[in-house]
Amino acid sequence: VALALVAMGTGYAYVQFRFNQVTKVTVKHLKKAPVGQPFNVLLIGSDSRVGESAADAAHFGNQSNAGGQRSDVVKIVHIVPATGQVSVLSIPRDTVIAVAGDTSQIGKYNRINATYNTGPDQLVQTIEANFGIPIEHIVQVDFEGLRGAVDAIGGIKLNFPYPAKDAFTGLDITQPGCQSVNGGYSLALARSRHYEYYKNGYWQYDGTSDFGRIQRQNAFLKAVINQAETKYNPLTLNAFVGSVVQGVTIDSTFSVADLVSLARQFHTFASQTLATATLPTYSQDSSVFGYLGSVLYVQQPQAAQVIDQFLGGTPDPATTPPPDP
Repeated sequence: VALALVAMGTGYAYVQFRFNQVTKVTVKHLKKAPVGQPFNVLLIGSDSRVGESAADAAHFGNQSNAGGQRSDVVKIVHIVPATGQVSVLSIPRDTVIAVAGDTSQIGKYNRINATYNTGPDQLVQTIEANFGIPIEHIVQVDFEGLRGAVDAIGGIKLNFPYPAKDAFTGLDITQPGCQSVNGGYSLALARSRHYEYYKNGYWQYDGTSDFGRIQRQNAFLKAVINQAETKYNPLTLNAFVGSVVQGVTIDSTFSVADLVSLARQFHTFASQTLATATLPTYSQDSSVFGYLGSVLYVQQPQAAQVIDQFLGGTPDPATTPPPDP
């Protein structure tokens, strides 16, 4: 959206210049959808600590105790150009899957977030092999990219029914109600798995862990959409694009024409029409996968039904379905 609006205000050549600054990555196993047909974008939230500040390290850990990278956020965005529909399917990060591609580093079975350790290609392969969901594009966002984008659009509006905090991420909302949230608190909220809220005179622990985090991330996405739609000032949009350049990576098959075309079609997209779902999973002790710790298993046939509804049809056959306990 920002790229399209900047193009209208300052010229296509400048957008091309900005686009060339965005980091691109080659992902070998992406599919290619026919022009005008529905397609899927894998949205990855990276927990890489590379280049973080000392303040961030205090809340999020550093390279020495949280090195490498995992996909804290795994969301598939299904886009239907013909009808203007957008849906989001979240896969919990602790879901056990059959690893696709090279299994020498992380084994034949592991958490889905572990398949991102060497980059997005193995994660793409794994999703396609386990669930039959074709992935046409990827967008990966790191800590700085999320925080900078929110600050560039002047923060977002979020409603907190109660004061909230998370000592592990630095979230500290002292007053209830709808309020402006800056990039730092947005990042703290999006990463929060130890969420607490103040109700009836004491702090209560929200035990939903990653499931609660997924719901808060979806609320965050809708808030970003709402705020971005109000920003038509070229200077604000330029700052937004500049922040994206610093912390967002896209696959090399994306073109300026692709993004501008999508922006023109979806720039008035209403956040309340964004359909969201979470892949059904369950927790169970397992003697086979005990070495992975506390993990989740895909719940069938519910998961297949959710994927069918998400895609608006039957997915491709799963070549290596996820294991049961």
